[in-house]
Amino acid sequence: MTTREEDVLERIRSGLLYTETDAAFRDPLRRAELVFAYNAISPAEPERRRQVLERIFGSLGERAVLLSPFHAAFGSNVHIGDDFFGNVNLTFIDDVDIRIGDGVMIAPQVTLATTGHPVHPALREDFRRFSEPIVIEDRVWIGSNVVVLPGVRIGYGSVIGAGSVVSRDIPPMSVAVGVPCRVVRAITDDDLRPRMSEV
Repeated sequence: MTTREEDVLERIRSGLLYTETDAAFRDPLRRAELVFAYNAISPAEPERRRQVLERIFGSLGERAVLLSPFHAAFGSNVHIGDDFFGNVNLTFIDDVDIRIGDGVMIAPQVTLATTGHPVHPALREDFRRFSEPIVIEDRVWIGSNVVVLPGVRIGYGSVIGAGSVVSRDIPPMSVAVGVPCRVVRAITDDDLRPRMSEV
């Protein structure tokens, strides 16, 4: 790796702006062909699907399920724990790490975006951007059509309501909803009761 490439990596790690040209040396880490191949494999071939996912992701836990199609900018920067369930049209914008813990459930049409762009158009030439990692701790449930933005950590056991845009950290054991996403209450032992009353 050249000194220039090391400098670019340090800028990326620091959350500073970098351009498409700056980061072009990282293109071999993209797994676009493998993502395309995975999305074409029949659900009747679970072993083959697992083998391809292991080649796409940086790490993949046991009993992970990811319905197709899904999309990834790189794929290699995604790390998934055990007992993961990802529903259809999950998108990973993983220019830097996305770390997902154990027992996480993600509903359809969710985007996890580690990367954003400057507000001023003069700074967006050559797709200039910044990237910050996303962390989703164990036992989180993310509802349909949620967008998680760069640098967010979602704490253990929390629930993110459908349609939310998560732009700041969510503490553990919280129900959070809205645009922007805000905590509306804690998860307590009262939530152990079944949703429907027994007849």
